[in-house]
Amino acid sequence: MKSYAKINIFLKIVGTRGDYHEILSRFVLLGELFDEINFEKASKFSLESNVNIENNIILKAKNELARAGFANEIDEFFSSHKITLRKNIPMGAGLGGGSSNAASFLVMANESLNLKLSRERLCEIGSKIGADVAFFIHGFKAANVSGIGEKVEEFNDDVPSLEIFTPDVFCSTPEVYKKFRSDFMQNINVKMANNFANLSSRELLENFKNYELNDLYAPCFALYPQLKIYRDKFLSGSGSTTFEVKR
Repeated sequence: MKSYAKINIFLKIVGTRGDYHEILSRFVLLGELFDEINFEKASKFSLESNVNIENNIILKAKNELARAGFANEIDEFFSSHKITLRKNIPMGAGLGGGSSNAASFLVMANESLNLKLSRERLCEIGSKIGADVAFFIHGFKAANVSGIGEKVEEFNDDVPSLEIFTPDVFCSTPEVYKKFRSDFMQNINVKMANNFANLSSRELLENFKNYELNDLYAPCFALYPQLKIYRDKFLSGSGSTTFEVKR
């Protein structure tokens, strides 16, 4: 199964919920960039990947599905199957690769194990794994995502052709949000966020500055000065991926 990346055309922080940040953001699926996940027959369970990932989020998704009441089904199926993962999406790049992998696992397990879970129930389970998982479970090409990622509303978008740049820099999402809360919280603009939600991606990218579209732009570049050569581009999520409209 293809496990797609995403970019954020805009990402505005509109409040907090305990230690979490409430957002309003336009997520756009990147159809040309994806990981591949498969279930294959095996004598015992394992997770095989072309990249060594400590605490792989797919295992977290497997455990959450078991905790949701399907431990017996999970144990039985994976006693004779392994998971293979081919990573193409860079990690720590603001492209949602981990969340996409978790979502793909939940969708595949639901089908392969005949669990008959609704999309809404899968999203409930996904919300315990990561903030972006619900978007990938829905599979929309574009959506406005709000709350702490659990509210996903499909958006009929006009997305221009984009050129993506992914520097070899790992950006820590928790650290970038922490920096925002400590140094940039006073810049929250809910009215602007609500306005952005009604505009197409083309309109947003043609009419607004990179730092206006993404509230994490300033904290990301403050924490990772090695990204400075990309300051003229748009930032996806908490970085390090940047992008621009193809000319």
